[in-house]
Amino acid sequence: MVVASSVASPLCTWLVAACMTAPSEKGTFCKPSEFIKCPKKLSRSARRKSMVAQKSGSLVSSLYGCGINSLMSFCPFEPCEEYYNSQGLSPCFALFGENGFSLLFGSKTLPMNRKQRRLNQASNSGKTMVVGVQPEKQVSMKKKLVTKKRRVVVTGLGVVSPLGHDADVFYGNLLEGISGVSQIEAFDCTEFPTRIAGEIKNFSPDGWVSPKLSKRADKFMLYLLTAGKKALADGGITDDVMAELDKTRCGIIIGSALGGMKVFSDAIEALRISHKKMNPFCIPFATSNMGSAVLAIDLGWMGPNYSISAACATSNFCILDAANHIIRGETDMMLCGGSDAAIIPIGLGGFAACQALSQRNDEPTKASRPWDVHCDGFVMGEGAAVLLLEELEHAKRRGATIYAEFLGGSSTCDAYHTTEPHPDGRGIVLCIEKALAESGVAREDINYINAHATSTPLADLIECQAINHCFGQNTELRMNSTKSMIGHLLGAAGAVEAVATVKAIQTGWIHPNVNLERPDEGVDANILVGCKRERLDVKVALSNSLGFGGHNSSIVFAAYKDCKATA
Repeated sequence: MVVASSVASPLCTWLVAACMTAPSEKGTFCKPSEFIKCPKKLSRSARRKSMVAQKSGSLVSSLYGCGINSLMSFCPFEPCEEYYNSQGLSPCFALFGENGFSLLFGSKTLPMNRKQRRLNQASNSGKTMVVGVQPEKQVSMKKKLVTKKRRVVVTGLGVVSPLGHDADVFYGNLLEGISGVSQIEAFDCTEFPTRIAGEIKNFSPDGWVSPKLSKRADKFMLYLLTAGKKALADGGITDDVMAELDKTRCGIIIGSALGGMKVFSDAIEALRISHKKMNPFCIPFATSNMGSAVLAIDLGWMGPNYSISAACATSNFCILDAANHIIRGETDMMLCGGSDAAIIPIGLGGFAACQALSQRNDEPTKASRPWDVHCDGFVMGEGAAVLLLEELEHAKRRGATIYAEFLGGSSTCDAYHTTEPHPDGRGIVLCIEKALAESGVAREDINYINAHATSTPLADLIECQAINHCFGQNTELRMNSTKSMIGHLLGAAGAVEAVATVKAIQTGWIHPNVNLERPDEGVDANILVGCKRERLDVKVALSNSLGFGGHNSSIVFAAYKDCKATA
């Protein structure tokens, strides 16, 4: 013990230097000859130091050696060569192991067994011992406790959309085939090539958001706060129920693709005059995380709280993360979803510059046409949607109404292009297959898909072909696009479509694909819902969201069934 502590400082220095030596191309340690070589001739001072070190037997002499073998030559004992060769370990690392490094770096002293005491006695006596080092099997072989997977259910829905600010009203309008796309009224867009959007015309946060905050916050935050509180109200979280909740086990993950664009844009205009004219809240209220944060402050929820920004796949990422917090046992209740409000000059102008928007200005209700041969780009939308996810037993104890069960999901990246999906849809295929595997669902069990389908020819076709690849000739499969009636809500799209998916499971009706008059030749029209709503007993539903950057996400819902465990 004394010897180890006396050499800790110089040996630590040597070990750090050795570990930082560049590895070979195969990723293994360099051969001794590849380390820095000793000069053939040493100076008089260096020779004197080397002779003193050799006489004293000190490990400090290893600092003047040629590499790791130099250290080994001064070790008081050698490891079993057969062991470290079989394990792919260098002699020094096999020798010291985890406990050896703990001693060298001066950490807490560990209790020694009989073999370790023998080694210690040998090192103090100066004798050499050959020792066969064995792995600590009792740690790696320790069995994990088998635990039952926690089930996640949907118990509340909140929405702010171009088709209504109540989940039932919103879905009722979808079933009727009503379009929320119209001429933009929020600002003068005469000079823009696109002058239509799924704009929210009549919205008031009164009763949901304080008047002071309403004047300062960006619309994306106001939509988020309103939808979040509506989800709680829909889930039966009254003041009395709220008082009984363990708020440390309640979290919020609500994201945004673009955040507070209006607040930030206004700040830039104010800066043209003077920084003193800027909104003092322009920075915090422009960040995408602040909506979740302010909602948590309002509710007093102290569990996981953050936002995810993954372009138009944002909401699904948030729902996936929220569900996983519950599954892992970290929380019992989570608010999750997305919000965006980018129908402002810079938002409209930016997408127009990308040449991604429909220019069917004279027929706004017919502009969004997923899978139709005459589609000419997507239509911007705005709004928010929030789902209240809850651990099943927690929901049952408080007598909550269960709308559907969340089974699982997945996310992948195309790693191909900033704005275009991979031509063969490999990222989407991988995402769907992983989602099915994670959910424990057979592909033939899926009979409803709410597709991403934005009304852009290339992307819609690639997604459809990826779905055909995954599900083959499934005659029961039906597919639609909510964007045909509300446009593309960007980061909020996935959450709004998750609400539509859950309502389809709850009601047994799926909404139509409006404007689908002549399906593109590359699309399997047999699985597409027509221009009228259809009755469907949804067994398992899949909802896709894709985003700029190649982000893919798929989430899976099903009708809740009270399957009691059997012995």
